[in-house]
Amino acid sequence: MRGSGRKGRKMGTIANQKVMDTIAVNFQTEGEITELIPFGNGYINDTFRITCGLPDGGEKKYILQKMNVSIFKNPAQLMENVMNVTSFLRKKIIAAGGDPDRETLNVIQTKDGANYLEADGEYWRMYIFIEGATCYDEVKTPEDFYKTALSFGNFQKMLEDYPADTLHETIVNFHNTVSRFEDFKKAVEEDVCGRAKEVQEEIKFIFDREDVAHIICDALEEKRIPLRVTHNDTKLNNIMIDNETGKGLCVIDLDTVMPGSALYDFGDSIRFGASTGAEDEVNLDLVSVDLELFEAYAKGFLEGCGGSLTDEEVRLFPAGAKVITGNALFDGLSPGRYLLQNQQTGPQSGPGQNTAETGGGYGRKVGANGKNRGKIQRAVNGEQQHKIMPAFYWPALFVCIFLYC
Repeated sequence: MRGSGRKGRKMGTIANQKVMDTIAVNFQTEGEITELIPFGNGYINDTFRITCGLPDGGEKKYILQKMNVSIFKNPAQLMENVMNVTSFLRKKIIAAGGDPDRETLNVIQTKDGANYLEADGEYWRMYIFIEGATCYDEVKTPEDFYKTALSFGNFQKMLEDYPADTLHETIVNFHNTVSRFEDFKKAVEEDVCGRAKEVQEEIKFIFDREDVAHIICDALEEKRIPLRVTHNDTKLNNIMIDNETGKGLCVIDLDTVMPGSALYDFGDSIRFGASTGAEDEVNLDLVSVDLELFEAYAKGFLEGCGGSLTDEEVRLFPAGAKVITGNALFDGLSPGRYLLQNQQTGPQSGPGQNTAETGGGYGRKVGANGKNRGKIQRAVNGEQQHKIMPAFYWPALFVCIFLYC
């Protein structure tokens, strides 16, 4: 999801006290709650950090979140996904000799034994606060991106034998690009925000590539690639980085964990992290592809997956970034999607406007830059030891970044 679900908006002191007195006290925390403060700066869920004083003088911290039911319509199904996936991961981590209290999210039950609290039409959950780790919002070095890729690849590896078809779709058709393309065509026709006239070239560019929307969906439907547990929001700030080792520690923000394709997770990371511009950058002169970052992520993700990908998945891997990047234009033109919006700006990805011009221009500008083709091919040529098929270097690698044909 755009905007990290683990973070929350600031609220006043009186509101904080009310949350402490009426919500937090209903969970099975250790010790006495001594502090509740807003935590982070995200745009999806309201998030607080709770500190509890222990009898021995120490303290224990927790994360309390109010789930955003305007986005996640069925919090019970969402929490069922979270509980089942984290329980599965916990067993894997213990078997590998890891620390399950730090390497996966741990849900704290309510005093009634439930996995979340419903109160006055609001839905709340609590996690153990992971000490000694930090989330970063921006990729600063290729090493940062590589470590993120290792973590998301390992997430895929650990869940390779999880029955993905038992998971609920917390956002229906989130990465169903065939469905989204139909929504896009309808949005262009209706043009309720009056923006289509500004991006006619981008619209034509998308319409000419309708076949791209079918690549992953058709492969899943025809069972040429396996259905997998996918995170669907594989950004840097959804990895907790250990403060001492600097390594990826825990994958967080599991609200969009759903059945899907590994190609989605790879593609979303490239879209977010290998770009030289922000997601909502309006100056296209600042938007390009950082090939060093692309190389670092491809290397780390495939290492993390540890050979768990099929040959066909690897052959189709370039389609991941190609398809996911197309969603930028979809979101720019299509009102009322899950992204935040208001009457002035329409859909947004955080504080800035995710405009149609930015989304479409982004794809066309970078994709039209033919000089990147050979560079991208060379960037991944060294990763063969991690089961990259020769087809991974085909000319379509160029489109792996942004909608080029």
